[in-house]
Amino acid sequence: MSILPRGKGPCERCGSSDAKHTYDDGGAYCFSCKTSFPKRELRSTRKVPIQSDSPPIMGEVGELLDRGIKKETASFYKTLVNNSGNTITHHIYPYYNMEGTFICNKFREVNTKAGLPTKRFWSEGNIRDAGLFGHQLFKQKAKYISLCEGEVDAMSVYQMHGSKYPSVSIKNGATSAEENCKQSFEYLNMFETIVICFDNDTAGKEAAQKVASLFEPNKCKIVALELKDPNEYLKKGQSEKFVKAWWQAKAYTPAGIINLHTLGDSLYDENYCDTCLYPWPDMNEKTYGMRTGELVTFTSGAGMGKSSIMRELMHHLMLNVKDNIGVLALEESIKNTAFNIMSVEANARLYIKEVRDTYTLEQLKEWQAKTIGTERFFAFDHFGSITNDEILERVRFMAKALDCKWVFLDHLSILVSGQEDVGDERKSIDILMTKLRSLVEETGIALLLVSHLRRPTGDRGHEEGREVSLSHLRGSASIAHLSDSVIALERNQQADDDTEAHTTTVRILKNRYTGETGIACQLFYNRNTGRMTQVDNPFAVT
Repeated sequence: MSILPRGKGPCERCGSSDAKHTYDDGGAYCFSCKTSFPKRELRSTRKVPIQSDSPPIMGEVGELLDRGIKKETASFYKTLVNNSGNTITHHIYPYYNMEGTFICNKFREVNTKAGLPTKRFWSEGNIRDAGLFGHQLFKQKAKYISLCEGEVDAMSVYQMHGSKYPSVSIKNGATSAEENCKQSFEYLNMFETIVICFDNDTAGKEAAQKVASLFEPNKCKIVALELKDPNEYLKKGQSEKFVKAWWQAKAYTPAGIINLHTLGDSLYDENYCDTCLYPWPDMNEKTYGMRTGELVTFTSGAGMGKSSIMRELMHHLMLNVKDNIGVLALEESIKNTAFNIMSVEANARLYIKEVRDTYTLEQLKEWQAKTIGTERFFAFDHFGSITNDEILERVRFMAKALDCKWVFLDHLSILVSGQEDVGDERKSIDILMTKLRSLVEETGIALLLVSHLRRPTGDRGHEEGREVSLSHLRGSASIAHLSDSVIALERNQQADDDTEAHTTTVRILKNRYTGETGIACQLFYNRNTGRMTQVDNPFAVT
């Protein structure tokens, strides 16, 4: 016997007013959303086929016992469940396109032994063109809409709020959240505030940040969850706690922007940096020492004692801090670096072979054990040309893998001039200084950088003791702008007086920490020991 059409009317799946045709066997078919309704549709259980495989999985409106979702909530969202005896085996979530037409069912398999949802999902229909889960239910502009990571979470939030506020979810989890929300941007944007309730895990937090950044400032708020997700609050009877967290959600701000109010008592935590005083007392009066998290640039003309000061500081740090020390000395071998550090311990210029040969191997090994033998020094064994990225990579490795909190880089100028494609030196220095500054912020190290001066105009050069200013820094103003401190060394190498010729004036050109600048002290270089010690100003007029 043929099955004849008995009438047509509205479809509860897609909302069409007359596309659903009912047949004389009790079944029906919607020509709009292409859904078949067998005879069971006419029964009180309202079962609907949602899969074409044999045997078909059937769903009915009912309470999601495994997730705490009431029948009224499931019915509102047109969510179905499949039962095997008294156990739920599947959830069935309907999806609609942006015009509100039903186009897809999404299935979630439930572990029948444990009664917990598995990670097995699939869909029938064109879910790519579907909007957010539940969006078709909330078509009017409103003050709030909750955006969740999963269908059950969306229903949970709606239920915990007493069915007061719109609640929807993305359709494919955190990894597709940004794409889903771009697709539904106009829909979400019509609400005054979007309250994001993604899962309390790394993926969920990152997805929440990405979604919030799509919209104008203060449009999105992100709920800070203590439990795994909104449904956990519902299942554990903590709906009031969730609602409180929902109302306390903070407006999204881009990464790195902090409301200073949140510092609280941590404002007085002094562990944000480590400080080591300089070995010369008068320098500390202006600087209060050197600190991790800062970039300090030492500069001078050629032969003014930069290398000697670097040796002194390496040795001084070894004695006064417990951290490891990194050295990238680009004009010398790692052996020379080792002998430089040993020289300070020995009070002798061991970096000169003829001086080194005057000591026994036992003496050298003793100084070696006390300095580089501590295993706290790490040096960059470079060869050939060196790129900026290679240097940055080595510094980052020293900081993060080798726990070096104090890193010496000698010197900036050779890095730039040694590259074949340097082009505009000023621009190259700008780029490198910006990267070095960012690296200091990222790692929290103290970076002690050496930079050369450009040749000044006029008859008197830096080798004759000319006073140094920030404008003399070679290549770019970024060296001064991005350094926390700039310390210049001045000495008249050509002076007839031996004391004057070997006395270096230390001038603070920039000092972000205290703001004090000017002459800090005078250091006398002893040619026998190779040491630099603070002396009273020999140039003072009495």
